[in-house]
Amino acid sequence: MTTRATLRLATRGSDLALRQAATVRDSLSGRRQDVNLVEVETRGDQIRDELIHRLGKTGAFVRALDEKILGREVDAAVHSMKDMPTEGPDELVVSGVPERESAADLLLTPDGATLEDLPQGAVVGTSSLRRKAQLLAERPDLEVEPLRGNVDTRVEKLLAPGLQAEHQRRIEADREEEIEDSDDAGESDGDDPESDLDFEQSTEEWFDGLAEIERRALERDLDTEYDAIVLAEAGLRRAGLLHHVEYVHLDPASFVPAPGQGAIAVTSRADGDVSETIRSAIDHPRTRVETTVERTVLAELGGGCIAPIGVHAKLQGEYVHTTARILSGDGEEEVAATHDIPVADHANEAAAFAADLADEGADDLIAAARKAAEE
Repeated sequence: MTTRATLRLATRGSDLALRQAATVRDSLSGRRQDVNLVEVETRGDQIRDELIHRLGKTGAFVRALDEKILGREVDAAVHSMKDMPTEGPDELVVSGVPERESAADLLLTPDGATLEDLPQGAVVGTSSLRRKAQLLAERPDLEVEPLRGNVDTRVEKLLAPGLQAEHQRRIEADREEEIEDSDDAGESDGDDPESDLDFEQSTEEWFDGLAEIERRALERDLDTEYDAIVLAEAGLRRAGLLHHVEYVHLDPASFVPAPGQGAIAVTSRADGDVSETIRSAIDHPRTRVETTVERTVLAELGGGCIAPIGVHAKLQGEYVHTTARILSGDGEEEVAATHDIPVADHANEAAAFAADLADEGADDLIAAARKAAEE
């Protein structure tokens, strides 16, 4: 009797990473493959007070997991594709790319305001150079401030000021009611004035009705109050947080997503049977074509995570409609183009598209971003 080997799947320990890894595990388990998740702490997890683009080379959230594969401590690893370097060890391959979630960014606000609705000088939070540049290109008056932490933490930072203000109003109403009750005990004649701060629910009932993420937001100390934040739709969906926030979609045609945004990549050793097992179980051909185009453009431009680069590809019949946008850090300069790439030769055509972008000035913008990062 042959015993089936258990596949060891590395993942970061954040809630979102574990949810992503669980979808891969479930897909593989559906193919009668036993899978164990192995949590690994990465450098990106260890350095919590720096923006991602200051963590060193691209791959702050990736390298530790892939090292476990190379050391044969695990068989494969699950990554957010947009975090992955475009170059990796020859011994590793992207063995599986599941069907992608939405690649779009969302603007989150306490009241569902659009980008145009935000007041002059509004504070918008993001950890992304690309999002910052695209926001400033649209609204140069905005104050774009750093925003770090996992998806839950970022949402809490947006919700905190409003919830804390509401809590304070309720406490004041409770105190006013106590004073009125005390006065009524001493003077029983006359009409009682109604408080301007009356609430249908008591403070305790209001608190009991809050979601867990809202309760955490209520207790959070803030250095910065954000009028809005920008996050990837895919991360919010996977974290189950969309129903806790007000949001509007940012059009991917102008707010061009990061290459690979919304997609998951599973890496494994190039040798052995694991790669083929994963590919046959979870690989989604359309997503692989689209993300190959996006990452090829990024690789040829060489911007990594040091420059504001957006690339979005969508398979449409025999062509991959591809939009690219490369900006200066302040959003004042940019090179943007669209191109329909033949799917039959999508990798080579994507490289040629990147060369055209470089010639049109993308190389200069990326060189300036690299120089600024080194200063």
